[in-house]
Amino acid sequence: MTDHDKDSMRGTGQRLLWLGVRFALVLGGVAAVLYGIEWLKAQIMLLENAASTRAMTGLMIAMLILYALLLAIPFVPGVEIGVALLLIQGATAAPMVYGATVTGLALAFVVGQIVSLPWLIGLLHDLRLRRIAAWLERVDDVPRDQRLLAMQAKLPGWLVPLVVQYRYATIAIALNTPGNIAIGGGGGIMLVAGLSRVFTTPAMLLVIALATAPVPLAVWLWGVDVVR
Repeated sequence: MTDHDKDSMRGTGQRLLWLGVRFALVLGGVAAVLYGIEWLKAQIMLLENAASTRAMTGLMIAMLILYALLLAIPFVPGVEIGVALLLIQGATAAPMVYGATVTGLALAFVVGQIVSLPWLIGLLHDLRLRRIAAWLERVDDVPRDQRLLAMQAKLPGWLVPLVVQYRYATIAIALNTPGNIAIGGGGGIMLVAGLSRVFTTPAMLLVIALATAPVPLAVWLWGVDVVR
């Protein structure tokens, strides 16, 4: 085995280790948040009824804000957290969970839209995330108004309708696909969509609003049994 092969294997191992560490940190953070919420709920139940009601309302608002922020982070299982909130709070919380879901996904998309690509590319190189950095460099090299044409020229013919012509519908389907955490979760999908700069903000906000409506609407109309 040559020195080049050894360096390549060592580099691959380091990248996989770094990816595993980041994934473990995200899961650990989510688990800690959920444990903290359960502990707070247990403490609130010990209070008098009036104080308990006020504290539970404040906790619910804090949970929704935290949920929206978590949902905007790539590879966080936001859908599962949203379903857990619906199961805990019931149908009355469905409109609030829906609003937090839309807010979190919209936040991820807007961040992707406004972040400076050169700055982000430099940051990714510093973090040794060279593949993502190389993808963004290719995106940044193509003028914004020509990116769809460039994508159409490079993609296999069968992928063109999904990725180019019906890209908004594809995003909506991806957001509702079980296990989408494997491709970044809702936050990751929306962040990449924003970074690509091939989606308009008003249209994407409409897609988010429509794509995330079915489950909260069903819970609101027919109760939490529909998601059990």
